Order: sequence, then C-alpha cells, then structure tokens
Amino acid sequence: MGLIRKITQETRYKFLNFFTMDVTHKSGRESKYYVASRAREVDQMKAVTHENTADGVIIYSVYGENRDQVVLIRQYRYPIDGYIYEFPAGLVEQGEDFKEAGVRELKEETGLTLEPIDVEDMYSKPYFTTIGMTDESCGTVYGYAKGIPNMDGQEDSEEIEIVLADKKEVKRILKEENVAIMCAYMLMHFLESEDGHPFDFLNEK
Repeated sequence: MGLIRKITQETRYKFLNFFTMDVTHKSGRESKYYVASRAREVDQMKAVTHENTADGVIIYSVYGENRDQVVLIRQYRYPIDGYIYEFPAGLVEQGEDFKEAGVRELKEETGLTLEPIDVEDMYSKPYFTTIGMTDESCGTVYGYAKGIPNMDGQEDSEEIEIVLADKKEVKRILKEENVAIMCAYMLMHFLESEDGHPFDFLNEK
C-alpha cells in the first residue's frame, strides 16, 4: 500500500484548497500527488482524519401531483465554459447536517420546499465524487418538492435555470446535453421507474 509522508497546503481559500502530498508508492518510488479539497487546513483532510463527513449534498426530488417530473438545474460552470444539467446541490455549512443542508439548498436554488423521505443510510450517506483528484464527498437527500419555482434565493455568482423534467425531457437531456455523472445515473433510473413511484428503489424507514 502507498504511504503519505507529508502534506503541504498550497492555498488558503474558503471553499476549495490545493494540497501537495509527498508519497511513496508500493514499489518504494517517491513522488508528488496533488489533491483538491474542501478542507481549510491539512488536519481537516480525510487522508488525515479518515472520517467521511459530507462536504456537500445532492438533492434528488420529484415534483407535481403525479410525481412525474424530476427537479433539475441547468447551470453555467466555468470549468467547461458552458451549461450542464445537475441535481440541485450545495455545500454543507459548518455544524449543519447534510439533510438540513438539502432542504436549505433546494429552497435557495429553486424556491421549492423539500419534504424529505427517510431512507436507509446506504442510500443517503456521503459517497466520494471524483476521488482521483479530490477527497470531496456528498450525501444525498430524496424527497418531494412543492411550491412555485423561483430564483429569489440564488446568489449573484450563480447562473441557474430551474428545470422540471418529465421522462420525455429527461431522455432528450441525456441524449443531447452535458449532464453531471451522478445526476445522469439517477436520471437513467428515473426513466425506468413506474409513473408516480420514482423512489420505489429506496427502502424507506
């Protein structure tokens, strides 16, 4: 197994930082490994704590009387200089439970009120996103969205369109648009679900 000999913090920003690891590979060869992290200090990195706490939250919610529309956002993202379809999501604030963060984030990004459903931990606990370059992990909140969509809670830095997509539109999005991979997998599942029962794959408590 590889060995981390030293971690050096290269940046000090609020939401994302860059770290250099001095590592030894299983062969004994020494090299550098570069990691982006939501941690603000080295001792908060998951390579140090070995605790998987949620940095962010993703919200998979459905909308409408027949529960036949999935709530998506179409957001401009600088890394691709273009728009991409995603689930509403956001960072978990210090001291905040990621499930509480899910309710807050959906309201801020879409104006909708989330009624979460309680599911077994294996469906919602934090999982890692792009582990090859970051230790970020996100929990998932599932539920039913109500209200009138609006952009009143969005920040000035956000360019977000609210999308309520039925199965026909979901198929078009998957065929024609940029889609975040975690969102794409769930949308594939949404397409195969029975009408009005998108969360039957979950073991609700």
